[in-house]
Amino acid sequence: MTLGNSWSYAPNDHYKSARRIVHMLVDIVAKGGNYLLNVGPDANGELPTEAVARLAEIGAWMRINDDAIYSTRPVAPYRDAKSCFTRAKDGAIYAIYLLDEGEVLPEMIELKDVLPPTGATIRLLGSDIELKWQRNGPGVRIAFPEAVRNQASGSYAVSLRISTTTPRTKQSGI
Repeated sequence: MTLGNSWSYAPNDHYKSARRIVHMLVDIVAKGGNYLLNVGPDANGELPTEAVARLAEIGAWMRINDDAIYSTRPVAPYRDAKSCFTRAKDGAIYAIYLLDEGEVLPEMIELKDVLPPTGATIRLLGSDIELKWQRNGPGVRIAFPEAVRNQASGSYAVSLRISTTTPRTKQSGI
């Protein structure tokens, strides 16, 4: 995928927003794919200032959320409404909640088909606060205290690490 509209340098190219790139990255990784992002350098071999700024924004998000992306594997159900899922080598599941432009992290989200066992912990990456959760039918409800919601303000997506989970799927061993 290209950061702009062109595969090569184009003066005044229109660059995709960092939010859009992060959302595409999360969706692709949750399905087991790899994401190669193209940025065309100018005739001097330099990247346009706007492209560099956009890459810095994406890098800032990755510094907090990289554990939910790197060295993960897909896990069904892959996506549930605004959440995408990946699995770490230690079995933890990451639920990456995609925030729309101007959206504030809600007080509570519900994840279907992900049932943490008794004693599991849920934390927002970049935070030390253990989140309160409760089982809800075939899934889980997760509450976000105000401090966590404020911390996530302006983010493109937030990643939740759910330890020792048992996904409710017909497939196992993914």
